Amino acid sequence: METWQEVLRKNSIASLEALAIKFGPENFPELDRLRLAAENFEFRISPAMVDLIKEPNDPIWRQYVPAVDELEVVDGIVDSLNEDEDSPVPNITHRYPDRALFLVSPVCASYCRFCTRRRKVGDPEKIPMSQFESAFQYLEEHTEIRDVIMSGGDPLLLNDRRLDMILARLRSIKHIEIIRIGSRVPCHLPERITPELCETIKRHHPVWINTHFNHPDELTPAAVKALGMLADAGIPLGCQTVLLKGVNDSPEVMKSLMHRLMLARVRPYYIYMADQVAGAEHFRTTVQTGLEIMHALRGWTSGLANPYFVIDAPGGGGKIPLLPEYVESMTDEEVVLRNFRGERFVYRQAREEVGVGAGGPDPEYLFQPTLQLKKARKKAVAPRKRKTA
Repeated sequence: METWQEVLRKNSIASLEALAIKFGPENFPELDRLRLAAENFEFRISPAMVDLIKEPNDPIWRQYVPAVDELEVVDGIVDSLNEDEDSPVPNITHRYPDRALFLVSPVCASYCRFCTRRRKVGDPEKIPMSQFESAFQYLEEHTEIRDVIMSGGDPLLLNDRRLDMILARLRSIKHIEIIRIGSRVPCHLPERITPELCETIKRHHPVWINTHFNHPDELTPAAVKALGMLADAGIPLGCQTVLLKGVNDSPEVMKSLMHRLMLARVRPYYIYMADQVAGAEHFRTTVQTGLEIMHALRGWTSGLANPYFVIDAPGGGGKIPLLPEYVESMTDEEVVLRNFRGERFVYRQAREEVGVGAGGPDPEYLFQPTLQLKKARKKAVAPRKRKTA
């Protein structure tokens, strides 16, 4: 039986020539320009994703096959989230008060063409695994950090021994309470999810994993089995989905994805607007498209299947949640609301607190509802008097 490393090495597609052989040279008319796109950012499609491509330009193809659109930069930004500015030492981004991002791997099983970190993912010199010590020291010194998110690249492409070492070192830092791992491996390379990996992670609980699925087709039987193994190891699972043009930018596709995630015991966590990253602008939809999708989810399906819809603000502003407009108006007296069906409702605001004492209302008046409830209960349970002969 092949190891997961052998599956990835032998059966992935990592060149345009191999793609042309698999899908036909007629689907690559601008091969020279495509080579430029492939040179600008690492290129590999894992076996699981190759098998899911039904035809050129379908939702799976669009995520992983280089496109000449990547060469058209209009308002894209290389480091769109300003991560490097918030990086005090190599491999650490510290933006939020109590949590930090820790890049622990430079490689991925498949390279998403919309990757926010395409400026450095796939390049071991830009995510240096030899410089972890300064990262650990930074985390040790900053006692306000209680939550560390391991990312990359993909942390689950580390071997079990290396992953165990990193998790153990993080667990030795007393003020770190939660460890999270961001990974597309359950989608891209489900063979990597082994009993040994699950045991390795389980030793260091509480550990959470945020997966990344963008289309319902990605939840293959192998992926669902891998997710089940992680869930059975006591690892809470969430999903971070990116809203992508031509992939999942319709309410029907997104609702199907959310439902299938729930069936696989994965809680939908975020839907991100595609970042304003150079080389990936052709994936961006309008914000209104995202709001329409959220309107089609909220109220029309289980609340558990409703993720946050956010923009990770360009320039390092962090995640900003967005919702469809449900508040029509608001005054001190009332809030006028519209529900998911568009029906109008009025919610009365709480009265200003009234003081008790001289000149104030009688205390019994203030607590009248409570007193009435007590009287009603007493009456309900009072024993009946028996008639005597």
